[in-house]
Amino acid sequence: MLRRTLLLGLGRGPLGRGLGTHRGGSILDRDGKMSEIKKKIRSILPGGDWNPLYDTSYLPPESSDVVIVGGGVLGLSVAYWLKKLEKPRGAIRVLVVERDHTYSRASTVLSVGGIRQQFSVPENVQLSLFSIDFLRNINEYLAVADDPPLDIQFNPSGYLLLASEKGAAIMENNVKVQRQEGAKVCLMSPEQLRNKFPWINTEGVALASYGMEHEGWFDPWCLLQGLRRKVQSMGVLFCRGEVTRFVSSSNLMKTASGEEVNLKRIHEVHVKIDQSLEYQPVECAIVINAAGAWSGQVAELAGIGKGPPGTLQGTKLPVELRKRYVYLWHCPQGPGLETPFVIDPSGTYFRREGLGHNYLGGCSPTEEEEPDPGNLEVDHDFFQDRVWPPLAQRVPAFETLKVRSAWAGYYDYNTFDQNGVPLLLGREGPGAQHHLSLAGRAGRLQAVRPRPTESVGGRDPRTDGPG
Repeated sequence: MLRRTLLLGLGRGPLGRGLGTHRGGSILDRDGKMSEIKKKIRSILPGGDWNPLYDTSYLPPESSDVVIVGGGVLGLSVAYWLKKLEKPRGAIRVLVVERDHTYSRASTVLSVGGIRQQFSVPENVQLSLFSIDFLRNINEYLAVADDPPLDIQFNPSGYLLLASEKGAAIMENNVKVQRQEGAKVCLMSPEQLRNKFPWINTEGVALASYGMEHEGWFDPWCLLQGLRRKVQSMGVLFCRGEVTRFVSSSNLMKTASGEEVNLKRIHEVHVKIDQSLEYQPVECAIVINAAGAWSGQVAELAGIGKGPPGTLQGTKLPVELRKRYVYLWHCPQGPGLETPFVIDPSGTYFRREGLGHNYLGGCSPTEEEEPDPGNLEVDHDFFQDRVWPPLAQRVPAFETLKVRSAWAGYYDYNTFDQNGVPLLLGREGPGAQHHLSLAGRAGRLQAVRPRPTESVGGRDPRTDGPG
């Protein structure tokens, strides 16, 4: 009764009149008086912490048609295509749940932003061709009224993949696939390579493939912010929190082999609010796991991998968290403005960063060298021992480079995945460059049914290299 009286008192009486404009002046002291009123109310009420003007806008809705777990480029892209494909407008309520609202550990933001078409399977080439069209025409897709246009700083310098004698035949076959899908890629002999890029040492190089258009790199942070801005304008809801539980119903069914499978249908998601003990249950029809490197944890919440060993339900989501280092170095005598994104046969890669003779690069470790993914600390000895030697061998000018900074990021490393659940993850190197097109296919899957021929091919880590 006391709380009700106090709340009513805010609208009329002496307390309410204190919030209005006085007869003798036109100044509304909202900050001072409102703060003072709140303090008085809290001091009067039992417990002292109850706030009658409690803001609940940060809580997720009580229901949503689709809940997307993960608010990176992939999750935001799914939200975009769901809203883009919905008919009529406003027919689908979409909620995106993201626990890292600063994106300080997001794979996309910590990547080097490369985009290429040089892959070993047709589907990956198709994904890249769509993504580059999206990026080149980004303001046609992501424009928001009264907001400035996006500039993702796309640098169309191409990718240059180098192959040893052992990998030359594989590279030739890959280029045939790429050309059949419409990619403009040329093969170069060591002599042609030296003529076009005189700063390269061609020792140990038997063949090279060079993307002549629609390849290069862009600013992934700008893409993420542009997607977030656009989907908010389309009515997508956001929640800063973490999914901690799925509530589901079960149906017992048999597979073709006769194995009994307890199929679950999620109908409620529990979201723990960021920096709070509160959680909010959200009723839903569809959940899409786009949590990237942490998707395995989300899958376990849904019971994936929790069944008896050797059964379908006992098969864990084969996506592992892997840490990768990116180094930034300066070299005044290094390659110039026409420097492409170079991938060496050793696995070492680099690209130009800006116009001041700065470069980004790194190398994936071997299985035995895999670093602890529990933190984002950088191993600077890894650069000295594993990255610098092949760099200096391939580009002699890099013998005098000076490392200026470095950071670590995550791959959601996909070991094997044949699960029919919408799990948008495990893209390893390609990362952000395929998120736009993968999300479009996922959106079609949820909104308008898949095409009979719809497929997204796998990626061959032996020939596709880093992205």
